[in-house]
Amino acid sequence: MLSGESKVRVRYGETDKMGYCYYGNYAEFYEVARGELLREAGFTYRELEEMGIIMPVVTMHIDYRVPAHYDDLLTVKVFIKEKPSVKIRFDYEVYNEEGKLLNSAYTVLCFVNQKTGRPGLPPQPFQDLMGKYFE
Repeated sequence: MLSGESKVRVRYGETDKMGYCYYGNYAEFYEVARGELLREAGFTYRELEEMGIIMPVVTMHIDYRVPAHYDDLLTVKVFIKEKPSVKIRFDYEVYNEEGKLLNSAYTVLCFVNQKTGRPGLPPQPFQDLMGKYFE
């Protein structure tokens, strides 16, 4: 398993009329966390794009429990629990500063050849890196 965490502070513009962090913002928080996880593991989205691979989100599921508020410092924990193939799944847990679980989620992204638009396996260097975590 590969795991990491990122910190995100809720900005005023990310709240709704109720004073809660607007639910749609969590997708961006998850994007930050998964990008940092890959970077910390030794590979970046930019490198994948330079190799001709894009990674669209094909599934996103969120279970909301407790809202975040303006200026809350959130911890977004992210996990890759299975070796990626044509798709890669990221699981998330978001906590507030008190350590309360606010929501849990997962996204599934697909490795797509930018020129052909067809799904496929990630580049071999990425597969080699992931192999270190999933042997």
